[in-house]
Amino acid sequence: MAAKHTYDSIMRDLAARKYYPIYILMGDEPYYIDKVSDYIENNVMAPEERDFNQTVVYGLDTNAAQVIDMAKRFPMMAEHQVVIVKEAQNVKSWDRLDAYLEKPLMSTILVLCYKQGTIDARKKFMTKAAALGVVFKSEKMKDYLVPTFIDNYVKEKGATIEGKAKQMVADFIGNDLARVASEIDKTLISLPDDNRVVTCELVEQKIGISKEYNAFELKNALIERDVVKANRIVNFIDKNPKTASLYSFLPALFSFFQNLMVAHYAPDKNTERGVAMALGMKSEWAAKDYVKALKTFNAVKTMQIIHEIRETDAKSKGVGSPNTSPGDLLKQLVYFILH
Repeated sequence: MAAKHTYDSIMRDLAARKYYPIYILMGDEPYYIDKVSDYIENNVMAPEERDFNQTVVYGLDTNAAQVIDMAKRFPMMAEHQVVIVKEAQNVKSWDRLDAYLEKPLMSTILVLCYKQGTIDARKKFMTKAAALGVVFKSEKMKDYLVPTFIDNYVKEKGATIEGKAKQMVADFIGNDLARVASEIDKTLISLPDDNRVVTCELVEQKIGISKEYNAFELKNALIERDVVKANRIVNFIDKNPKTASLYSFLPALFSFFQNLMVAHYAPDKNTERGVAMALGMKSEWAAKDYVKALKTFNAVKTMQIIHEIRETDAKSKGVGSPNTSPGDLLKQLVYFILH
């Protein structure tokens, strides 16, 4: 049985110059697909070898037969040749790969970047690809894992980020990892060499997220049943739609209460450790808000809130309440949560 490849294992192999004849990179999260294909494009071949031995094409401009012809070429004065097909989901009849993979050219590194979906694993060529090379499914990251992604990303860049600042970015942007990375890069550029810490103030300045009026602060106000603070945040959002909006708050609130519902049925829901384990969190610190919220919202109320968030999302798209403004919808939702 072929080993399951993860992003980390693929990158370790690439760094060790352990290459496979085929890479099928697919799924709904383009960030990791791009990271792997970009690494191959920029690191496998020496610059002087690329003109004759590296080909990058796009799915709309090619077909499976042409790709296979490219893969069958021998490298010129190099150990490998690289063929990368970006937007491979636009190519029809990938079943043609079946014959090629019966006897692939081992000097070729063929990379298919298949985004916005996956290829049926039952297809013959997929079985052969898994046995010969790498089949990697890049799935959308769970919202509650985004802060950990941010933490690791910042550390890789030789910096650290404050806990609240990390949560602010995660709540504001969500699980669009490419955008998260781009916004973090924007803040890191301005850090001095002697103080590599991303603060809430820097996030506010560079990304445009208010350190007082954001989903993180609203969530805390709801957990604490701080009616005054919650209403102050909602009123600010209503009057400043360019700073934040209902559409950036709903995913964060939905994710929190969805996880809270799971936490209600955790074997040990009275400790941060128990809740963190139930939610698959690596950090107990990330579970502290859920432990607090378990005392504020019982399971029935939590389920009702989840339903209300879904209703609010539908209304924001014109279903059943076409004339209610986003600001008023958020006010109604917050009122329901608090009462």
